[in-house]
Amino acid sequence: MSNLAKKLQQETEQRKNLISKTATVKKAWFSPGEKILGLIFGALICIGSVQIVSNQASIYDVNKDIQDMKVSIQEQQKVNSDLEVQVSELSTYERIWEKAKELGLQLNENNVKVVQ
Repeated sequence: MSNLAKKLQQETEQRKNLISKTATVKKAWFSPGEKILGLIFGALICIGSVQIVSNQASIYDVNKDIQDMKVSIQEQQKVNSDLEVQVSELSTYERIWEKAKELGLQLNENNVKVVQ
């Protein structure tokens, strides 16, 4: 083989090596813009999840307060009903008449007016 043929063969081998070297350059899966968008999306997901947990905690506190208030209302209603029973027992005519006799009052039927 002549020198010219060898040179030609070497040049073609060098070109193949150059082509293969340039072809092996790895391309990134995501561009920098896509990476930034991914980070922003991830941050928004984290912020949203923290917000949801915070709202659930405040809802739990409010529900707990409502239940406590219902219990206190029921207790107060029981006290009120007991007091109503006590008032009805203390306001019977027999008891009032006995109390009036103890205090020295007497019934004068001439002073009693009937209202219709």
